[in-house]
Amino acid sequence: MSGVSLFKRLFSNDDRSAERRHQPRVQARPDTRFLIIDDSPTIVTVLRRMLQQNGFSTREAYDAERGIEIAEAEQPHLIFLDIVLPGMSGFEALRHLRRAEATRGTPIIMISGNEQATEQFYLQRIGADDFMKKPFSRDEVFSRISRLLGPDLLPHRPEPSFGTLRTA
Repeated sequence: MSGVSLFKRLFSNDDRSAERRHQPRVQARPDTRFLIIDDSPTIVTVLRRMLQQNGFSTREAYDAERGIEIAEAEQPHLIFLDIVLPGMSGFEALRHLRRAEATRGTPIIMISGNEQATEQFYLQRIGADDFMKKPFSRDEVFSRISRLLGPDLLPHRPEPSFGTLRTA
């Protein structure tokens, strides 16, 4: 899917987007920070735009190594992490983030263009909180974020489940 068609799909004015406008939005607390780690400028731009429109602050990294540096230094409240990255893979970055004291409890949503059951199983075993398949919709992004928001409107890690990873 081209960048233009992805933008059209995500920001089109269909019946569902009109319906969404009438639903209350959960706005971020002013200090809520998200980190986007993805090598696709299109995905980074789309996520950044969605998040910033709802009041979230964002930082971006186009490779895992830089993403880990930002995560450890700035301790974001939630991380979007692509699986396929140049250099260190998203799997390796996830393992590193789960072992580091500064990021151990940070919710992480893995993103990928490939939704294989084995990937989901592996992600769950090494500590991903959720998985999102590309291309994704605005509804999907905020549904997943809402699942990870606590009563104080700050992201939190839900209790680990030992069933299947939620993909709805």
